Amino acid sequence: MTTTDVHGPIDFVLIEFPKDRLTGSTAQALMDLIERGVVRVLDLMLIGKAPDGSIFMVDLTEPSAKELGAFVEFAGARSGLLGESDAREAAVAMRDDTLAALIIYENTWAIPFVAAARENGGELIASARIPATDVMEALDALDTTI
Repeated sequence: MTTTDVHGPIDFVLIEFPKDRLTGSTAQALMDLIERGVVRVLDLMLIGKAPDGSIFMVDLTEPSAKELGAFVEFAGARSGLLGESDAREAAVAMRDDTLAALIIYENTWAIPFVAAARENGGELIASARIPATDVMEALDALDTTI
């Protein structure tokens, strides 16, 4: 088995921004992760939620999308894993008058590790993600007890 036969873990994130704060620096940081081989973006869609709660998709190919900076470079990031129903479901979690980036990405950094585990008969039997905010709160709590 080679690493080309193996995929890293696939994750999604939904990141909400005030409308005037989605300027592209977040997309540039994501582009940096891609260039360093840390992740591979499979899908990226921008979802908007108007002040009245209505939902709209942001077309990254439109000339007006240039104000989103590096996000326009993800206009073709479509594997087909995300669809309209996913956008509607994601919008339920959003506040009104915001924009959100819904991103599906592969953790390419893990491919050699996954390949080695599989070559030795290893199978993933459980997995979970601990939100960074939970870890930071736990560490802060430990600091106050020391």
